[in-house]
Amino acid sequence: MLVVDDEEGMREMLAMLLGRHGFAVSEAADGKAALERLRQGEIDIVLTDVRMPELDGISLLKKIHDQKLPVTVLVMSAFVDLETAIEALKMGAADYVSKPFRADEVVLKIQMAVERQRLEEERERLRAENAMLKSGRVADPTPAGIIGKSQRLLDVLTTMRKVADYKSTVLLVGESGTGKELIARALHAESVRKRGPFVAINCGAIPETLLESELFGHVKGAFTDASRNKSGLIAEANGGTLFLDEIGELPLSLQVKLLRFLQEDEIRPVGDVKDIKVDVRVVAATARDLTVMVKESKFREDLYYRLNVLQLVVPPLRERREDIPLLAEHFMVKCGARLGRPHMTISREAMRTLLDYRWPGNIRELENTIERAMVLADGERVELEGLPERLRNDESERPLPFLGDDLSIKKAVRAIEHELIRRSLEKTHGNRTKAAELLEISHRALLYKIKEYGLGS
Repeated sequence: MLVVDDEEGMREMLAMLLGRHGFAVSEAADGKAALERLRQGEIDIVLTDVRMPELDGISLLKKIHDQKLPVTVLVMSAFVDLETAIEALKMGAADYVSKPFRADEVVLKIQMAVERQRLEEERERLRAENAMLKSGRVADPTPAGIIGKSQRLLDVLTTMRKVADYKSTVLLVGESGTGKELIARALHAESVRKRGPFVAINCGAIPETLLESELFGHVKGAFTDASRNKSGLIAEANGGTLFLDEIGELPLSLQVKLLRFLQEDEIRPVGDVKDIKVDVRVVAATARDLTVMVKESKFREDLYYRLNVLQLVVPPLRERREDIPLLAEHFMVKCGARLGRPHMTISREAMRTLLDYRWPGNIRELENTIERAMVLADGERVELEGLPERLRNDESERPLPFLGDDLSIKKAVRAIEHELIRRSLEKTHGNRTKAAELLEISHRALLYKIKEYGLGS
């Protein structure tokens, strides 16, 4: 960040203030010196006074605009001049600060400008990727439109790519709304079967009386309404992938037939006397615990083991929080195009609330929340007040990381320590001195642990 002001005392005060909030600050005494510093690169935010010798703030802003320098500019002035403020905003200034100002006002405006800059960069990235994908010039960096960069998600995608070309059955396990069907479609798209059909069926959405016919097909006269032969979904998926969503809802009476199909690669339509050979890769998904259902005799044990050859656990949104800003921006672009509001942004406070919420409905709930907030927004930005009350009043603390079946005390302590340091840095906006005070450890100890856990970026 670059602070531009001809008053040395003002520059030093702002550098100290912004440094306490985690900004790396450079200084320039006038617009001419600022331009020279900007040409060296590594500056993304400029806070400049309006009235300066050599080159004033408005002239500096004009040169930044004309030279298309990739920086965000905020202007400040002790002379309240509405026309100057309007001129600065028209020329691309992100905000206008009147002197004298409160320290928290300046910090908040800069933080908001940084957030707007980040969102705009992400929006442009998404638009560029979409344009390139439509032109066929690049492959999708996130298969089948999957959005995220968290390690939990990347681990799932890495395993998915490893197993994609094998015909072995895959079982996707995860809560409702986590995107299991997207993973299934990505698995198909990454496989040698990608030119074949992808057929999806929700086993809990079709009445039991119709499900057998939907899956296996029927011949004319098999039952009262069977006026013609009908091919089932398994046959339609021949040469491709069959996705069985909510497999835990499959009736016991059909589990036997499904097991035989998986073992023999053959199906028998309802009412037929002969089998049909098929070549289908099966991907199943469930939000239920099938091992419990097996113990309760609600799911066949042999079918469970036949389905669970390769298991992928799709993480809930609360365990991949770093993906929330990316997903929120993706949904804003997607909904903005449909709603005719393509330039909307989201405030820092609203984003913080999205990050703190536990998302029991996962990605599906986030998408619905974003669309609702955009529809109800009065201006071009989603504010905290526009989010549902359940998000704003959710006081539940973010859970500490789960360790699964690992009972190592040493690993548990490291995980908790990592999470507490991360939270303290978030709460103090990267101010390590204040974070050390909150953690009740020395500043030196905190610096060592930040390096140890890789939390310095």
